[in-house]
Formats: sequence, structure tokens, C-alpha cells
Amino acid sequence: MNVARMRLIDRWLGTPVCLLLTIWRTIWGRKFPAQDQKPRSILFIKLAEQGSTVLAQRALRSAVERVGREKVYFLLFAENRPILDLLDLIPRQNVIEIRAKGLLRTIIGACSALYRMHRLGIEAVIDLEFFARSSASLSYLSGARWRVGYHAFGGEGSYRGNLMTHRLSFNPYLHTSQTFQIMVDALDHPAEQFPMFDLVPSTSESTGFQLKFDSSETAVVQALLEKELGRSARKIILLNANASDLMPLRRWPSDRYIELANLLLSQYPDCAIGFTGAPSEASAVDELVRKVNSPRCFNTAGKTNLRQLLILYSLSEILVTNDSGPAHFATLTNVEVVVLFGPETPKLFAALSPRTHPLWAGLACSPCINAFNDRNSSCRDNVCMKKISVDQVFEQVAELYEKRQQQFGRGNRLAA
Repeated sequence: MNVARMRLIDRWLGTPVCLLLTIWRTIWGRKFPAQDQKPRSILFIKLAEQGSTVLAQRALRSAVERVGREKVYFLLFAENRPILDLLDLIPRQNVIEIRAKGLLRTIIGACSALYRMHRLGIEAVIDLEFFARSSASLSYLSGARWRVGYHAFGGEGSYRGNLMTHRLSFNPYLHTSQTFQIMVDALDHPAEQFPMFDLVPSTSESTGFQLKFDSSETAVVQALLEKELGRSARKIILLNANASDLMPLRRWPSDRYIELANLLLSQYPDCAIGFTGAPSEASAVDELVRKVNSPRCFNTAGKTNLRQLLILYSLSEILVTNDSGPAHFATLTNVEVVVLFGPETPKLFAALSPRTHPLWAGLACSPCINAFNDRNSSCRDNVCMKKISVDQVFEQVAELYEKRQQQFGRGNRLAA
């Protein structure tokens, strides 16, 4: 099911469901957990966007510290599971999936997930979806006594009923990772006090966590690179052109990736350019590689699974990508990441990593996608992305590349 359809369903089906559940809750009374009690199990709900799961690492670790690894659960759409498994923060059997394959199957999957939640006796739910109605409904129907989520007190977000016990006011000045963390912190406070929340959010950066890969896994990816390049190219720069239609406003024009690739190949004879992408993007990425027309330019779209893609990042010098999942996945490796922002702001969504380097034009109309408008925009021409020039990106990549050359030398990365 595509994103646009999910949003329509969430709006037109989710709104009346939230209203009916709110009426039900009002009739039967709004019960709050006792102040001296603490939940013994915690479920996170983040149905979509794998990149946000990476931003939720601190919140997940905090929940594990509170109730133990075996008592932390996560509800998501099945296609967004891979990165959660790679993070390995909770047991795999604690991940509850909903398969979003058409409306009927999704509803059946949601009912199955709710049945499992009740069997597990989930005590606390943290809704990471901000103002989605579907996740608010699932939070209430889970039967959890502690329910933490954002509430539209003054109409500042979408209507999602009055289904939470801990109703937080959304703060658009906090980074997303901070926003997720304070939702866990809210469990330590009485429900009746909200939206007043006398807590100063932590300003610490990323955990610095990096995935480890064994030599046999790395050898598989090195073999793929040698098949594409032989052993002549010394360094790899990756470009994620994001040729899908998932979020077209976030896309940097494809011709600029071609121009950037040619500039880099011309400036650095010892480097190779790899285009990455999902299997569905393979043919579009093939066309980009064809237009670059260099034996040092290759396509990996659809040729790796997620873990192999992260190994590819770890074997590379730099990744250039728009604001998307790969920008966050790459922070789990040692690659430098240049991230192009447009309709959303890096102040809230850039990874808090010293290896992340955001570029943002900062136009008056940007950001136009936010939590308050359900991440929908009336914009049909992403000038904010087009304002980021090839020269700007090239200068940033060149600075990082030359710094890496000095730091790590000029050895062959394929033989590392």
C-alpha cells in the first residue's frame, strides 16, 4: 500500500474511529494508573519509516533499562522491520508485524496484532507516530494502562480523539530523537500533570553505536564490488538517487546526480561511483549509470539486502543522499554522509552524528512538511531541493574525501 493511500485511510477511517473510541472512553470513564505504580512492559508503535526507528534508538535503550530487554515490544508494518532487527535492541519475537497489503488485509493484520498485545498483557504503549489516528486507536485498543502520545490541545495537529493517558504537547523545537526520548521519560510522571512537563530534554548526541560485520559477510560484498569494478578503483563514493515515488518532494533532480558523478570521477581518478537503491529502483538507477558512462560507475540497486548495503557503506568513503532511510542507516557505519534536505528541516530530522553533514537551502517556504500537517504539503515544485547546487554538494564531498585521504591514506578499500 503506498504512502498516499495510507494517509487517506488514516484520515477518513481513522478520524471517526478515534471519535467513537473517545465517546466510549468518556462514557465508561477515563482511568489513570496510580502514581506509585510503574509499567512492567512497554510497546512502541512506529508503523512507517525505518529511518525514524534509528532515531528512536535512545528511547528504546531507555525502555530496556526500565523494564528489561525481554519486556520491550515494537509494533510496525512488516516492510519496515529489517532495520529494527539489525539494531538488535529487543528480541526478534518481541516485534509485532502488520502486513499493509490492501485495506482488508491491513485491518485483519491490525486485529491480529491487537489479539497478541492482549495475550502479552502490554502495560504501556508509546505512540511514536505523532498525530496519526491509526496508531492512537491501536494504543487505546491495546488495553495498556499507560498510553503516551501527542494530543492536539489547541487544534495544532490532526484530531485523534482523547485516547492517551499521558497527553503530551508537541514541541516543534525539539529534535526527533529528543521527542522520542521524552515520551519514555513521561512514564515516570503522573498522567494528570500533562501537558505540563517539567523536564529539561537531554541534548546528548547519538549513541555512537556501529554495527559489526564478520569477515565472511564483508567478503560477499567485496566480491560484488570486484565483479562490478575489478580491483582498479581505490575508493568508493556512493550516491543514493532515491528514484522511487515514495516522497517526491524530497528528491534531488536525477540529472544533478549524473553531473556530480562526472565531476567526482574527473577530479579523483582513484575513486569509483556507486549508485544505490531499492530493487524497485534498479531500472531507473541503471539509466543513471548508463548516462554517466564510465567503467568506474556502477549500480548496486536491488543487488544487496539491507545488511549487505550497510557493509557497502562501511567499505565506502562517502554517501550522498536526500533525507531518507539510508541517511539514518548509514550512521550505523563509519561512512561520511552528506544529506540533502528540502521540505523538512535538518534541525529536527538530521541524524545526531558527527559524520552527518546536512545541506539545506533554508528557503522561506521550507520546511513545508511537518507533524502538524500530517507531513502533507501543497507544494508541487520542490524548489528547496533544486536550490542545492551540484557545486555545493561537490565542495562538501571534496572536503570530506580529501580529509579521509589524509586520515586513512590512499590504500585500496576493496582490499581492506
